[in-house]
Amino acid sequence: MSLEVVFLSEVFGTAMLTLLGCGVVANVALKGTKGNSGGFLMVTWGWGIAVFAGVYVAVKSGAHINPAVTLGLLVNGKDEYAPGVAVDFASTFTYFGGQMLGAFLGAVACWLAYKQHFDAEPEAASKLGVFSTGPAIRSTTWNLVTEIIGTFVLVFVILTFGGTPSGLGPLAVALLVVGIGVSLGGPTGYAINPARDLGPRIAHALLPIKGKGSSDWSYSWVPVVGPLVGGTLAGAVAAVVPIIGAAAS
Repeated sequence: MSLEVVFLSEVFGTAMLTLLGCGVVANVALKGTKGNSGGFLMVTWGWGIAVFAGVYVAVKSGAHINPAVTLGLLVNGKDEYAPGVAVDFASTFTYFGGQMLGAFLGAVACWLAYKQHFDAEPEAASKLGVFSTGPAIRSTTWNLVTEIIGTFVLVFVILTFGGTPSGLGPLAVALLVVGIGVSLGGPTGYAINPARDLGPRIAHALLPIKGKGSSDWSYSWVPVVGPLVGGTLAGAVAAVVPIIGAAAS
């Protein structure tokens, strides 16, 4: 498989992820929407369905749609990221680039869909919350720990699925994301995906959003570093645990 196909697969898959994921947050958070005040459970299920759609769209590239997943596979010692896609420097950064661009584009599409509601929303924090995560209690160390744990769960369990998503694979990943959200998402909003947070945060910074306020760059590294560390740890641990290695081989 060519790297161009991998790139486009990850772009469109990650764009679908952030369009639908940021979209459910917009529906809950922004003034005057049909889903306003729908609650955190609505958000977690919306993100789960967003992952479900993104995985199907990006199936040709193995549906990473998350740099932490790509990094976890790399550290785990895989020979291929997807059938016909060797693990090397060029392919790794093709995944990262596609994921970042897709996350940005999906967030822009979400803004277009909710443009009038962004204009009507008086709270800058609610607008930023559509694009990126933020902690319930701001504590850099503990927020980082939460993101590491949540992403470790995501990547470690994905490695037990084995192979490119097919059949129930996308549903399994979607339900896993819902489970992480309802169980571990309370402290930080569970980014568990550097592209999912950074790409839309950049979109928030660049888009002409009325009264948008700060993009909270002082916190922005936490939902990037935390998931990268969590994915790395998951890949390393899965490589040395015999039952996990057998399942993922």
